Amino acid sequence: MHVTISCVAFGCFNTCVTKCSLHNTRAKSSAVPLMAGRLLKVSSLATAVFASSGFYLYNRHLDHNDLSIIRFGRAAATTAAISYDYLTAFKHVEYGTEEYWALKSKVHRRSAERLLELCCANRGTFIKVGQHLGALDYLLPEEYTSTLKVLHSRAPQSSMDEIRQVIREDLGKELSELFVSFEEKPQGTASLAQVHKAVLHDGRTVAVKVQHPKVQKQSSKDIVVMEVLLRAVHWLFPDFAFMWLVEEAKKNMPLELDFLNEGHNAEKVANMLAHYPFLKVPTIYWDLSTKRILTMEFAEGGQVNDREYMKKHGINVNEISEKLGKMYSEMIFVHGFVHCDPHPGNVLVRKCPRNKKTEIVLLDHGLYQILQPDFRLDYCRLWQALINGDMSKVERYSRRLGAGDLYPLFACVLTARSWTAVNAGISSVPVTHSEDVEIRTNAALYLPQISDLLNRVPRQMLLLLKTNDLLRGIETTLQTRASSSSFINMSRCCIRAVARYKRSKAKSRKKRLQIKLAESLSLWRLTIYELYLWVKGSMFVHWLTDLLAFVH
Repeated sequence: MHVTISCVAFGCFNTCVTKCSLHNTRAKSSAVPLMAGRLLKVSSLATAVFASSGFYLYNRHLDHNDLSIIRFGRAAATTAAISYDYLTAFKHVEYGTEEYWALKSKVHRRSAERLLELCCANRGTFIKVGQHLGALDYLLPEEYTSTLKVLHSRAPQSSMDEIRQVIREDLGKELSELFVSFEEKPQGTASLAQVHKAVLHDGRTVAVKVQHPKVQKQSSKDIVVMEVLLRAVHWLFPDFAFMWLVEEAKKNMPLELDFLNEGHNAEKVANMLAHYPFLKVPTIYWDLSTKRILTMEFAEGGQVNDREYMKKHGINVNEISEKLGKMYSEMIFVHGFVHCDPHPGNVLVRKCPRNKKTEIVLLDHGLYQILQPDFRLDYCRLWQALINGDMSKVERYSRRLGAGDLYPLFACVLTARSWTAVNAGISSVPVTHSEDVEIRTNAALYLPQISDLLNRVPRQMLLLLKTNDLLRGIETTLQTRASSSSFINMSRCCIRAVARYKRSKAKSRKKRLQIKLAESLSLWRLTIYELYLWVKGSMFVHWLTDLLAFVH
């Protein structure tokens, strides 16, 4: 049974999967011309609607991008073009050949570029969802993630007239009444808002985050458009089951569009992690904040993936990676309140202006995931099992988290490691370039199984997977991936979380004391192991080893 289940895990190429895929391809081949014909008609209709609407709007001198019919027509035409490409491109190519895989890569790339154009044209919610997809490095084919990553730097910019209008409507005053100076060029532009540097009348420098004026009105309609089109694609391609993407957008978009919610999240995480002096969360100015405007303390720094900035300012890359791991392990395993958008633009590093110590500045607190206690505990125990290579517990807790028989695939997706590395214990096997290439290749091969898996697991898991991929991307850039310190920090937080849960269930003081002693012993062992690794890697030991070798 384990062999059969493992065939779907990354790194396991089983001929039964290939045969199944070939059989399905042949079975559907007779239906391809009919489906392609339907798509051609839909595409033609969408183009006609789009063109006639454009002519009407041209005569009315309206911004065509504001109308739902235009946005829907553009999205429908793109969806039809992508679907038609996938349905017809492989008709004369034998499945499984080198030509087939090369062609499939080209179709993935073409489709990703069409999707990118759609996101840039429709903006707002489309860019937000596109950014989400671009972050799923180990869940989607590389052609999609590498193409969509540019959306982080291609967000639309609102004009100063629009910014003034939002501030006037929400705060009831003109810019000059609120600020001594207000930089017209934004510090950064995102899918939902842009940030301007300003100075208050009392001399304090602030960052003013202003929502793009049309996003609020368009977002709910855009999500409906996405839902309709994804259902149509699922009807054409039953293996494509990405409805979880729409469900997440429905749940999270209203929260992200409420900047007061973002401000409360910022204050909560700042209090929650106050024992980490290296973490800086900008102070919120509530008297200048509304649902569409968030005014906060201005904090400068370099992006967390900017190695040149760190080198120039004397910031230790390994120290940053370790501190980032501590923060997120604490958020995920101990508190279950997780900042879910740690892309490099939201995580800055700097030397503190006062004490010159290294700081991490955490920005953009609109998207948080609250983990339910039972889920969090199972997730803790799963990671402990993955670190230690305890396969019986890997299976048990993966199943409890909804993976079912796809638990080997789930373990590989969660860790972005091969099945071989998972079996050995991910803390004991270093990440290699060939393993990374294997994982990315298999993400394309097993897309239907991954899609099925993402529809099975609890919704809480989806944002965690995105967060994991974003953090892995940062570690890869910093060249600190799978470091021993990150596993030690995760283990430490898992031990604390499980012990806290056990103490809450204990009915006697004696039992609570026993749990506390066991926790202290486990943490002490980890500290000793960490000390051993430090001594082993220290310059003194290298010097002593070289000296002994020379004497010998």
